[in-house]
Amino acid sequence: MSSISKSRRKFITNSAKGAIAASVGLSAAGTFIASCAEAKPIAKTLVFTNFDQQPLPYKYDALENVIDAMTMEIHYSKHAAAYSKNVKEAAAAEGVDVSKPLEDVLAKISKYSAKMRNNGGGHYNHELFWQCMRPKQIGNIATGNLQTAITKTFGSFDEFKKQFATAGTTRFGSGWAWLYVDAGKNLKIGSTPNQDNPLMDTSEIKGTPLLALDVWEHAYYLKYQNKRADYIENWWNVVNWDFVQQRFEKL
Repeated sequence: MSSISKSRRKFITNSAKGAIAASVGLSAAGTFIASCAEAKPIAKTLVFTNFDQQPLPYKYDALENVIDAMTMEIHYSKHAAAYSKNVKEAAAAEGVDVSKPLEDVLAKISKYSAKMRNNGGGHYNHELFWQCMRPKQIGNIATGNLQTAITKTFGSFDEFKKQFATAGTTRFGSGWAWLYVDAGKNLKIGSTPNQDNPLMDTSEIKGTPLLALDVWEHAYYLKYQNKRADYIENWWNVVNWDFVQQRFEKL
């Protein structure tokens, strides 16, 4: 074969390779561009709750001067741990897939046993409660869009605190006080008995919880005895408003 033929053959081969590479490149680029054009914003959703107890986000003594270390340790390692254990037992007995969100069960809690209701609610409520607190902050108030929404709904932040505290102090017996968002995207304050919460189809108040306050006596009795109002007044100092704000913005 002559040197001219060899050069011509090499040129044709390289040209073919270049064309294929260009074709692949354009195809990939076209796919990428199309995917960008078709991309939709990721839907904002709240973090789902599973059936396992999660680590406490701070040490037992981190909320001292508001909630003492012994109360936190007993509350977390005894009371809350029992709810997690018992709800998993109920799930196994009632054929519930524990890889799915606990919220799915709570939304249809009327179809399940009292054990599932009491312990599923207890587990969910406490998992949220721990996250709603952080070490004591000076001048601890809501900020940003949440503060604006609270002021618009309740007239002022102080009025919101007053109404929320009333929900907690007037809850007869054991239960919870809530700031939640109803189906109409309105901020609401309410309370539920025992371990019920606004997610449940059996609850008198319904919506998505933003802020949870435990007013069972075991949450405060070692430090405050029967003075629930004092417990609530001091509790405002440890509310994790950043966490509540994040939940609000994801709705």
